[in-house]
Amino acid sequence: MTAPDAAELRRRTRELLAAHPPATTGRTDFLKARFDAGLAWVHYPAGLGGLDAPRSLQPVVDAELAAANAPDNDPRRIGIGLGMAAPTILGFGTDEQKQRFLRPLWVGEEVWCQLFSEPGAGSDLAALGTRAVRDGEDWVVDGQKVWTSSAHLARWAILIARTDPDLPKHRGISYFICDMTDPGVEVRPLRQITGEAEFNEVFLTGVRIPDSHRLGPVGEGWKVAQTTLMNERVSIGGSRTPREGGMIGPVARTWRERPELRTHDLHQRLLTLWVEAEVARLTGERLRQQLVAGQPGPEGSGMKLAFARLNQEISGLEVELLGDEGLLYGDWTMRRPELVDFTGRDAGYRYLRSKGNSIEGGTSEVLLNIVAERVLGLPSEPRNDKDVAWKDLSR
Repeated sequence: MTAPDAAELRRRTRELLAAHPPATTGRTDFLKARFDAGLAWVHYPAGLGGLDAPRSLQPVVDAELAAANAPDNDPRRIGIGLGMAAPTILGFGTDEQKQRFLRPLWVGEEVWCQLFSEPGAGSDLAALGTRAVRDGEDWVVDGQKVWTSSAHLARWAILIARTDPDLPKHRGISYFICDMTDPGVEVRPLRQITGEAEFNEVFLTGVRIPDSHRLGPVGEGWKVAQTTLMNERVSIGGSRTPREGGMIGPVARTWRERPELRTHDLHQRLLTLWVEAEVARLTGERLRQQLVAGQPGPEGSGMKLAFARLNQEISGLEVELLGDEGLLYGDWTMRRPELVDFTGRDAGYRYLRSKGNSIEGGTSEVLLNIVAERVLGLPSEPRNDKDVAWKDLSR
């Protein structure tokens, strides 16, 4: 079957709107109908929310729906599901897993989280110690995960655990889908410097995961996880934004609206960061065009690096520009938010929250190594643990 072109996608979108008018159709019902029509993510396979169309044609559908004031699926709330779980399930899941998980994931009926990092396995993620032991048709999982966004909201989690401690650390890992409502799952908030607790630590005690919820072969979880991690970095650092979107927007508005705050030095710094933010935005557009041809590669790590550095420098400039006002902080209430809004609050919040950008989704130090080795082709750092069984590593 020939993939639909832009005109065909417009026709299908208008048919969807005629059959399910947004003004009289419930939000969830409309999103389910959109998924079933193949207009959720058009580059996905037919029957799984897509039409096997080029990824570059998704904006055609989105524009038609926006013009009709149709509801979206609140992508910031379900970003881990959309940006990390879904492409991994698509790439490694069975037909049954794809049918079971992708529709409620995209519609937003089921929130996802990511159980990867551990107290002793952050930058060196492959050193993880959470164990999964086979017991009949199930795996019994015990361990601790940390820095888990949305765990307090999640129905499902993507989880990597050690299934063979006798193999080197990268080769004894398997990848699972974990039910966050299992009685052995305990979620505790981690309060951040912002006052919020968007992150959590998760304790797994005797959690039983059916083997039917394993993604990919046993022992090849590290390979599966690479798909998740590369998509994570693209979703964090390469999201589509308009000109003066993101952190640079509030600073530019303040500069225009409050001339009494201006100095020559701040002007020069703002110009430099504005240009760098625009270069990063356009580079992100180019990266998304490259995605049309296949899966994300290590280039996403470069975008994530730029995202973290720019956010921190821009938010620092904003605090300086505001002077004494920049030291004020609007709300330090302990709360567990449903989504993270980097720019929707005050300058103090933006400044503090941006400090985490160089840690979450891969530390900047790790990403610099990835860019050096996989993009620039530089020699990898010497390692003496590559062929050592995980159980024999010093910890």
